[in-house]
Amino acid sequence: MKAIILSGGKGTRLRPLTYTGAKQLVPVANKPILWYGLEAIVAAGISEIGIIISPETGAEVKAKTGDGSQFGAQITYIQQDQPAGLAHAVKIAQPFLQDAPFVMYLGDNLVQGSLSPLVDQFKSNTLDALTLLCEVENPTAFGVAEVDETGRILRLVEKPKVPPSNLALVGVYLFSNAIHEAIAQIQPSPRGELEITDAIQKLIDLERKVEAYKLQGWWLDTGKKDDLLEANRIILDTCLQSRNEGDVDASSQIIGRVEVGQGSKIINSTIRGPVTIGDNCHIENCFVGPYSSISHEVKLIDADIEHSVILKQAQVINIHHRIVDSVIGQRAFLKEAPRRPKALRFMIGDDCQIELSS
Repeated sequence: MKAIILSGGKGTRLRPLTYTGAKQLVPVANKPILWYGLEAIVAAGISEIGIIISPETGAEVKAKTGDGSQFGAQITYIQQDQPAGLAHAVKIAQPFLQDAPFVMYLGDNLVQGSLSPLVDQFKSNTLDALTLLCEVENPTAFGVAEVDETGRILRLVEKPKVPPSNLALVGVYLFSNAIHEAIAQIQPSPRGELEITDAIQKLIDLERKVEAYKLQGWWLDTGKKDDLLEANRIILDTCLQSRNEGDVDASSQIIGRVEVGQGSKIINSTIRGPVTIGDNCHIENCFVGPYSSISHEVKLIDADIEHSVILKQAQVINIHHRIVDSVIGQRAFLKEAPRRPKALRFMIGDDCQIELSS
């Protein structure tokens, strides 16, 4: 079995961060979102992985992720020149996939739990498609499946006004090579894309074996700022282990589960977990509150931060009121002169420089 991970698209909902980088490389708990999917696929015993990339961000994805050896995988990069739909991504990946069954994983999703039970069900039931489903409160916003009592999918509906169920398509699929025949028989949707839901529906119409697997844990789509912060909160809550490889001085206080990377210095500061701090950071006279992720080489001086994600080499200096619910991009520089008692919320892209003044 092989796998493909989709890491293209323009990431419009995460701008300005994604004007300069791939949305799948935005870190959650200091790890690129894309890597969570890679690790889950490898843990399920699949090592031949194709990553679908775009012309705009493909070079960055390649540079950051490499040939896959750090994950125990062999990665092949496949360029999709235009975001022409998920089924189109499968179509251009066919030379890599050949006739092998495969997992398709959307690279900006985070899914709790192992993929192994899905692989086992797919193989043991000799399926042509298996889709991961999750109960949602607002099914009109998603592709929705109608499923019978045996777990067989009867039909799929994209963003229905009257949903047949509350079971949304999560963005993890398993296919046999029959999907290629189905894709060859569908037409672009009204938005001009080859939809994977149409291809799966074609398999159903052809009376192929299509089943569902209901997710028991959480599913997070990290396409927007608040979703990214929520993903960061859940990962820190469920996965973070305390570790200190830095230098924490005697006047600092570490409370709860906190990870401090190599070469980082914590001076006269309070860190209240869950918090992860990357390598070679400098944090002085600060309070870093729960559910914050501080990436590598970040400088925080006289700052108060909580429930925020700070990307690599950002600097936050002399901010005398609390920063909350914020995402601050790589190499961004944020500075303030006077003291004003209020909370601030930011969504700041890479390489920005912002100075607050009265």
